[in-house]
Order: sequence, then C-alpha cells, then structure tokens
Amino acid sequence: MFSKVYSGGLRGIDGYVVQVEADVSDGLPGFYMVGSLASEVKEAEERVRTALRNAGFRLSSKKITVNLSPANVRKEGTACDLPVAVAVLAAYGILEPSSLKETGFLGELGLDGSIKPVRGVLSMVLAMAESGIKRCFLAEENVAEGIAADCLDIVRIRSLQEIIELLNGTGKLRIEKDQGFCAADTNYSVDFSEVNGQRLMRRATEVAVAGGHNLLYIGPPGSGKSMMARRIPTIMPALSREEQLEVSKVYSICGMLPKDHALIGTRPYRAPHHTISAQALTGGGLWPKPGEISLASRGVLFLDELAEFEKRTLEILRQPLEEHQVTVSRVNGSFSFPAHFMLAAALNPCPCGYYPDRSKCSCTEHQVRRYLGKISRPLLDRIDICVEAAPVTYRDIRTEQVNESSEEIRIRIEAARKIQSERYAGSGIYTNSEMGIRQIRKFCNLKEEDEAFLQQIFSRLGLSARGCHKILKVARTLADMDGKEQIERAHLREAAGYRDLQERYWGKEGEA
Repeated sequence: MFSKVYSGGLRGIDGYVVQVEADVSDGLPGFYMVGSLASEVKEAEERVRTALRNAGFRLSSKKITVNLSPANVRKEGTACDLPVAVAVLAAYGILEPSSLKETGFLGELGLDGSIKPVRGVLSMVLAMAESGIKRCFLAEENVAEGIAADCLDIVRIRSLQEIIELLNGTGKLRIEKDQGFCAADTNYSVDFSEVNGQRLMRRATEVAVAGGHNLLYIGPPGSGKSMMARRIPTIMPALSREEQLEVSKVYSICGMLPKDHALIGTRPYRAPHHTISAQALTGGGLWPKPGEISLASRGVLFLDELAEFEKRTLEILRQPLEEHQVTVSRVNGSFSFPAHFMLAAALNPCPCGYYPDRSKCSCTEHQVRRYLGKISRPLLDRIDICVEAAPVTYRDIRTEQVNESSEEIRIRIEAARKIQSERYAGSGIYTNSEMGIRQIRKFCNLKEEDEAFLQQIFSRLGLSARGCHKILKVARTLADMDGKEQIERAHLREAAGYRDLQERYWGKEGEA
C-alpha cells in the first residue's frame, strides 16, 4: 500500500517542502530509504523502527520503501523522522490516508516514540503554507515558533501514540492559537544616558543609525568606543514584522531562538572576537550555516580592535557590505544568507593606542603606518562615517549632568527613517546608505555653489567615486534629520568631516 505525507527541509535560511512517500509490499523484508539523503537522515530508519516498536506497533515483515522528494536536493537534519514514521503507519493501513491531506509533520523521534524539537521550523512552516498545506504537527518545544509564522494551523504533539489517536479521531484535535505580533522589547539593560561626554561620537552614531551608515570609531583605550557601540541597538527603530521573520529564521536555523520568545523582537547585536575565522564570520560548513554576519542582519555587527582581525577575514566583509547578502558556494550548490547589517568598528590608532599624543605614544611612524595598513583602502571606502574618540576627562567621569536617553534619540531617528521610507517606497531601498547611482542623482541634487564646494572636497581628499557618493549619502541623511528637502552646505561640510579622519590617518585615497 502506498502513502504520502509532507515535511520540510532547509536550503540557506529558506525552507522547502519535502514529500515523504512510503510503500509497503510483499518481497524480501527490509527498510529502504532513498532520495539523496545525508547520514543523519539515513539513520532515521533505525530510529523509526525502534520508536514504532516501543510505541506499541508490531508491523508485519514487509518490504518498506521510503522516498524523500525532490530527489535532486540533498536532505539533512532529523525533521523527517516523524513524517517517515507517519507515512509508514499509513502505508500499513494503521492511519487513514484521508486524514493526512494538506498536513505536514516536523520532528525528531526518540526511541521511546516521543517527539523531539528540530531547528529551522519557522522557515519550513512558511514554505509549507506557500505550497498549500493547511496544518502542521510539531513537537511541543517548536509550537511557539510555528504559531509565530501565523500562516497555518499548528497542532502540538508529544508522542507517536498521540498522533494516531488524533488522526484516527479517537483523540481531541486542538489547534494552537496565534500569539500575534511579537512587540519590540525596548527595556534594554544599557542606555545612552549612561554615556558622559563624547559629543562628537554621540552625534556621529546618531547620524549613522539614522541613515543606516557604516561607522568607525578611532581613539585611545578607555575612551568609550565599545560602550558607545553596545548602545547602538537601543536607538535603532523597532523591527517590522518582515524583519522579525527574517531575523528569527536565521536564529532558528542556528538553534538560537530564545525559549521565551516565538520571534526575536530586538535588533541583533553581534560582537565577535578578533580571533574569529573567516568561515565563522560568513557562515560555512559542508552544509553551510549562517555566520556572525547573518546573525547580525537587521542589527549591528561590532568589530572591536579592528586592526587585530586577520586581513583575509576583514576583506570578506567587502561583498556583504555592498550586496547585503552572503553567498557560500559548495559542491552541492550555492547558499545565500542575509547580511543587511550596520557595521560598527573600533580601532586604536597605533599598537600602543595613544597616537598622535606623543607624550604617551611610544610607537614609531613606521609602526603606526604598518598597524593602520592592516585596514585596506577598499574596506575603508565602504565605511561612511569615521569619528575620533577623544580621551575621557575627569569631569566627564564625575559629571552629574543628565544626558539624552536612548528613547529621545530614537524618536529623532525614527522621524528621519520615516522620511526615507516614504522617499524610497516600493523601490526595495529603506535607508539612504542603500542608494544606488540612480537614486543619488535623483535625491541628492545640489545648488550650483554647493556643487562647486563638493568638487573642492573631492579634490582635497582625493576621493574615489564611491567616496564621493558616500559623502552625498551622509549629507542626504543630515538633511533628513533637519527636515530639509534640499542638501545644504552645512550638510556637505559635516559629511565631509567624517571623511577627513581617513585622510589624517591613512592619507588621501589615491596615496593608499
């Protein structure tokens, strides 16, 4: 007898539907599984056999053939354990085939017949809904994640025996209710009000977040660079529903979804150590999984001690910073992961950290150039805003002045972001930093005298085309923050100031 049920698999962060077909026939007894299977999927044969026996099902000796389709896509993971068991039971006539229509199953089997959770449920449930599946049976630990997809009925199950009772009508089938949109959590453990002094850094950080620009802090140790970066998520706008789903899909695949939240409601903040490998940063493995870049998508990737990272690792950032996605190629195909992050980096200006203060700095000019030379010009060119962190004074430390809170700053940023979302509506662009040449020509028009001013900046700093466009993008953000339609001289001057620091430390762009 033949039966068919539905399950899911993962490719990148996206799910796809797997058809699990089972056939029971006379012939040499055996359990055969086909369909381009990874080792853990092949092992499902023994898990299913043992789980069925311990759940009280004594199956007659027959030839059992299970096919996982599409056969041209390699299956991995243990999500197909449960659907294989259900398909076999239906093929033996223990389950009524009509009860399996438009129904999906995801779960790993314990040897006692219990149902265990699996990774990537959110992506697979979304794929099932797109293919017309109406309900899905999930392990108890995966139910909240399935409900969060808000696209099909979710049924909570704990064991194989419970599934039989539910599908044959002897048990009460209960559909889990939608928990609704996961509101953003604004109760952060840190706040910008805790940052004293550093007026320029605060301003640069606000501008960077308002326009989605990449940001580099340069300054001596203990000047508050890491402290400032840690608070960036607290001033970013709340995640939209679509962004929550994207972020949660990445974390679900990595098994990092918090148990108390169906969806991630806050902007990610990732701060990998400088010893991280290139593969861990971008994602990889035989069957690639997301790396730190993708875990930071829709949030902040903070690279502290930027010059201490391996140069090869840093150069890998160049493509994701431009294309907002990471593509990992393997023999089995190419896998794409989101990389829509804001880069924030911190850098000491020399090995000892105190250049150009010669009263403290013990480095030679050669050591300084060699240290800063670890950061390539193409990577620097992708950083829109560079700001210097001034040494902290005693007055900064002991002041009782009340600083602006993250909420106050976030309100201004949300106003600027609203202008941008209306400007780029329907274009697939959300912030000024994402503008292409076409958008720059349309939205960054200058008065004749300001055009001449920009030309002077271009010549003085020896800018590349990308560098010039970066200044225009930042100037567009500054104008939005001021509520101005027209980019003005003051906006260009401030935007150019964020590039001046590169000239001071690395020289003109043509000299690198």
